[in-house]
Amino acid sequence: MDKHVLLVEDEVNIIEAMSFLLKREGWKVGTHSDGATAVSAIRDARPDLVVLDYMLPGKSGIEILTELRALPDFAGLPVLMLTARGQSRDREEAERAGVNRFMTKPFSNTEVLNAVRDLVRV
Repeated sequence: MDKHVLLVEDEVNIIEAMSFLLKREGWKVGTHSDGATAVSAIRDARPDLVVLDYMLPGKSGIEILTELRALPDFAGLPVLMLTARGQSRDREEAERAGVNRFMTKPFSNTEVLNAVRDLVRV
């Protein structure tokens, strides 16, 4: 069975690049770009992995992650957080919220694929 990733990102270029990269690796890729409805989208999709942007319209990635971690069915869901902000306090905030991996934009294809493989053993 194919692994499913939900990409919660609002930058079209990142969505296109990551979707192409992950699909080429055999992933089923879903996308969502509104922070306000992201938790509902994740609950409906029930992905094996979420790639979550730190800054989204409607609700931040940190708020979304905090809500997910409070839901028993999603407390252990692997989450890779992406950010254009590479400050250590952002990383610390994400770690406190329960992120599994934190990656600063821009990133390489290899870096993304290694993170995804580490988070979900394929």
